[in-house]
Amino acid sequence: MVNPYLQIDNLTKSFGDLVLFENLSLGIAEGQRVGLIAKNGTGKTTLLNIIAGKEGYDSGNVVFRRDLKVAYLEQDPKYPAEMTVLEACFHQGNSTVELIKEYERCMETEGHPGLDELLARMEQEKAWEYEQKAKQILSQLKIRNFDQAIRTLSGGQLKRVALANTLITEPDLLILDEPTNHLDLDMTEWLEEYLRRTNLSLLMVTHDRYFLDRVCSEIIEIDNRQIYQYKGNYSYYLEKRQERVESKNVEIERANNLYRTELEWMRRMPQARGHKAKYREDAFYELEKVAKQAVRNEQVKLEVKASYIGSKIFEADHLCKSFGDLKILDDFSYIFSRYEKMGIVGHNGTGKSTFIKILMGLVKPDRGTLDVGETIRFGYYSQDGLQFDEKMKVIDVVQEIAEVIELGNGKKLTASQFLQHFLFTPETQHSYVYKLSGGERRRLYLCTVLMQNPNFLVLDEPTNDLDIITLNVLEDYLQNFKGCVMVVSHDRYFMDKVVDHLLVFNGQADIRDFPGNYSDYRDWKEAKEQSKKEAEKPQEEKVARVRLNDKRKMSFKEKREFEQLEKEIAELEAEKASIEEILCGGTLTVDELTEKSKRLPEVNQLVDEKTMRWLELSEIEG
Repeated sequence: MVNPYLQIDNLTKSFGDLVLFENLSLGIAEGQRVGLIAKNGTGKTTLLNIIAGKEGYDSGNVVFRRDLKVAYLEQDPKYPAEMTVLEACFHQGNSTVELIKEYERCMETEGHPGLDELLARMEQEKAWEYEQKAKQILSQLKIRNFDQAIRTLSGGQLKRVALANTLITEPDLLILDEPTNHLDLDMTEWLEEYLRRTNLSLLMVTHDRYFLDRVCSEIIEIDNRQIYQYKGNYSYYLEKRQERVESKNVEIERANNLYRTELEWMRRMPQARGHKAKYREDAFYELEKVAKQAVRNEQVKLEVKASYIGSKIFEADHLCKSFGDLKILDDFSYIFSRYEKMGIVGHNGTGKSTFIKILMGLVKPDRGTLDVGETIRFGYYSQDGLQFDEKMKVIDVVQEIAEVIELGNGKKLTASQFLQHFLFTPETQHSYVYKLSGGERRRLYLCTVLMQNPNFLVLDEPTNDLDIITLNVLEDYLQNFKGCVMVVSHDRYFMDKVVDHLLVFNGQADIRDFPGNYSDYRDWKEAKEQSKKEAEKPQEEKVARVRLNDKRKMSFKEKREFEQLEKEIAELEAEKASIEEILCGGTLTVDELTEKSKRLPEVNQLVDEKTMRWLELSEIEG
């Protein structure tokens, strides 16, 4: 039997009275790409920290295969402040990095002892190319000043340096905690493609559902301290999870019906229980456990009334804003309409957040005017808005804003009831803010914004650190929100569900209005780039190729090859479909899973190669 890369058995972790997980077991085999899904506060980051050896646990075992190379991207990475960007890339190294350091020490030592042997090893491990590769990855992540000091980087830049560090080490197993946070859309798509091309095994936590769908081949959900495994991507998980929830609902409903009957029997026959039906009494208590279960399909119910909104929203008239040579707005004018839902996209540093702060009156434009309607009540969710007093209780944070929240139609909620709609249990409400996870703090912050009954929501990166359950319901709320929405987000799935059109920031005050969601924009952009490439091809080459093909006739050997390729492609496609079906079945042993996971990329490559050859031959006359 092949050892799995990672095996976790009966893992238990608690913080005081809070049990995060109990007797949790899972394994990661070679070639597996696993996405981990759970509500905020249930210990996703803690689990990754335990696996990476950065945090202890109460009981259980975490075992890696011997000599396995593991790289871990933390949610909040830290490096020594005096390091440069490039040095940080080599901070958590592998054998190649250690070899480079050995070479540097040798060069600093008088007489350069052992240099010949080191040079041979450097050649063998292709160490000379290593720095160049690091620079290429950093450039893809928009980090180009390699000598910049780590202490001068923003949190987002630091996360990208850490991502480059994990990728450059070329691990066998890559563990990622929210890898797409602080990446713009282009970088996210580059990372998506990079991971799909490699043979890395993967365990990651992310709220980016397109990323999960395209990169992961398996989803693990932690729910109510239990593990559920789904052998497929995010779309498959959604389908199968719904089946599980519905099945559980049916089971609980049956148990409830039987429980009512049995409860009546228990009450009516107290004497009979002692000698006639001890087994039935035992069965009753087991049944009671099932009947009293609640299916943990809780939702954040954002049924908050929006204030009345008039016909005049806001008008931007000839706005200009620059920081030195960097132009943000240049003669920008726009009239926002009632119930409009605008998405803002663009590379980091193009001025998206500055534009929002100008709208909110937090930053003054250099020139131009901004006229906001009298009825407008902004609800502003900012990237740096989590300014809670750590020593306050969660309930006090909300009660400072309002004791009672208006829902409309005469309905009201107390602050405590309102928090329960946001999945804050009574225990958590009376706990202190410092005990909340990052995602729970985001949820509390969102709660404080929405409870003020705004009619114009301005959301700057609202999806960072929110769990998928919260995101689903926030999306549903925004779709039905009776007001205006302006959202800056790198979450493509979120944008597709929420916005009507996009304001695209291309940099240097080049701002375009695109009518459609992000996927529409991406398709248009790809089509435009393809047309540009076609237009740039030399016309002479095109003409020459056509004439060449006009003269060519397919040889007997090529005809045989063409026919054989058709058969082979069909067989490979059938094998691919079969492997994918088996992988989703959930019945394989670790050995079989490893074998099939290895075979699938081989089949995909063969299909691509043979299809390419078939296309070449198909252009020749038969």
